Amino acid sequence: MLKALSKTSLTALPPLLSANTRLLVLGSFPGVASLKAQQYYGHPRNRFWPIMEALLPAGPGNTGTYSYQNRSKWLLEKKVGLWDVYAACEREGSLDGNIRNALLNNFSGLKIRCPDLQAVVHNGAESFRHSACVKEGLLEAGCGVQFHKAPSTSPANASWSFERKLAAWRDVFERYGLV
Repeated sequence: MLKALSKTSLTALPPLLSANTRLLVLGSFPGVASLKAQQYYGHPRNRFWPIMEALLPAGPGNTGTYSYQNRSKWLLEKKVGLWDVYAACEREGSLDGNIRNALLNNFSGLKIRCPDLQAVVHNGAESFRHSACVKEGLLEAGCGVQFHKAPSTSPANASWSFERKLAAWRDVFERYGLV
């Protein structure tokens, strides 16, 4: 649930993970539309869900059902989890450039929670900027998790076409046998 800490302080969504999560998509922090809807990638112009539906077989788009609950269940069945690098921050609007006083999520124990985790895919530059912090939280002996930077699926990343974003995301998903 969206929790306002002050006028501009916000709390992130809980992680969407399972013990079978093989690939974790890590964003920066949910935008206004996502927080309001309490859904990862809830802005109607965000390309995340269309990219997932193009990559992974038998997506919810193919069955005509678009509920977030169905999408979340489907994504977890495909061994893909969602989370953000920030647990809380202050921000006006939705742009990553407006994030202030951010608190990083605690990634320690993630490999225990998701023992099959093989890769973290950063959804954009702001998330990737904190890859060292995520790695530090995953320092369990032999964790073997790989890190990748993918182009942001945000509508703010308008310089990349859908096809170009899809190709970059496909490259990462193919490495882990998910497509």
